Amino acid sequence: MPEHIHLFVRGAGDFQLGVWVRGLKRAIASVVGFWQPGFFDHVLRIDESYGEKWNYVRDNPARAGLVRDADEWPFQGEIVYIDRA
Repeated sequence: MPEHIHLFVRGAGDFQLGVWVRGLKRAIASVVGFWQPGFFDHVLRIDESYGEKWNYVRDNPARAGLVRDADEWPFQGEIVYIDRA
């Protein structure tokens, strides 16, 4: 999507998402020159499906009318199994 990105992130037990996002934003801003302040996070809960969330994110460009089908979006990532243990 042109105005935002979605990331699926998993870290170790001492992982601090805010610190990680700050570093990511600093790195990206050094290349593109700007970054919107703040971020929204959503922790996958036990009853939520990683695959369903992935498909929701994957379909964003089609919902936004940028492509007819999600498979046409050239910037999509790939799903990788994340061990939730």
